[in-house]
Amino acid sequence: MDEQIESRQRPQEQLPSSEEEWRQRLTPEQFEVLRNKGTERAFTGKYAFTKDRGTYRCAACGAELFRSEAKYDSGTGWPSFFEPIAREAVELHEDVSFGMRRIEVRCARCGGHLGHLFDDGPEPTGDRYCMNSISLSLEADDAQRDGVAD
Repeated sequence: MDEQIESRQRPQEQLPSSEEEWRQRLTPEQFEVLRNKGTERAFTGKYAFTKDRGTYRCAACGAELFRSEAKYDSGTGWPSFFEPIAREAVELHEDVSFGMRRIEVRCARCGGHLGHLFDDGPEPTGDRYCMNSISLSLEADDAQRDGVAD
């Protein structure tokens, strides 16, 4: 599977080297979430209810993060996935902000804040990767792009 992932990766572009460069590259809303670890309001994100098939990429750097087949309706108001496209696509970090103990999920390529990981997801993993829509970009599968869907 890793070979398939590598073959679909976009050419590697240079990442910004400063927060000012990130600020220029991202919208103010994206910068707040991806770089300042903000959170979009529940039920407001572009992908909260999307059922389109494809690959969810990091909105900051384009790295592949999740497949639509792993997306499910968690009822939380944020796009939720039971697993990333590959374990090494994301990094997990302890987050003790706001008096809570959580696991933060970041893009492994650029370090952008994606959301949090919880252990109340469905089988087969029991995980819920609760992501901010604004941190993601959906690349539709070829059939979806051509207007043909099963």
